[in-house]
Amino acid sequence: MKFSTKGTVYRLSSKQNLPITVDEAWSFLSSPKNLKTITPDYMSFDIISGGEKPMFAGQIIQYIVTPILGIKTNWVTEITHVVDKKYFVDEQRFGPYSLWHHKHFIKKIEGGVEMEDIIDYKIPMGFLGRLMHPILIKPKLTEIFNYRTEKLKELYGSFDEHI
Repeated sequence: MKFSTKGTVYRLSSKQNLPITVDEAWSFLSSPKNLKTITPDYMSFDIISGGEKPMFAGQIIQYIVTPILGIKTNWVTEITHVVDKKYFVDEQRFGPYSLWHHKHFIKKIEGGVEMEDIIDYKIPMGFLGRLMHPILIKPKLTEIFNYRTEKLKELYGSFDEHI
């Protein structure tokens, strides 16, 4: 997992290899309801609307999530781009970030798939937000993506064990 910054826009990028087919990876990742499975339980992640259908460009999904201090947060995302079994993009329309642009890529590799996430995000509250990034936001995002990595290994096995 890597973090970088250009001005006040931060980037988180993460890659994970899994010993599954592109079809299996796409089936799981393109179903909005599975986001709850790979989100830590303490975040009380719930889809309010929009997650009933398979993913499509223009889909609006509304969530309630409790990322920190028990504070419930409404989050609305739009699926802006979908290329079947290759990638999709979700963008925050309403929620805790000034900008949230999350690209999900799936690529066939020998023995399985490589999944790559690239998130560009901006924190509200100017200087105060930038001050909170290394103290609260970056560690929380790291924790969430580490959880996802471990949960996907638990569900599908470790790539290293299958080589």
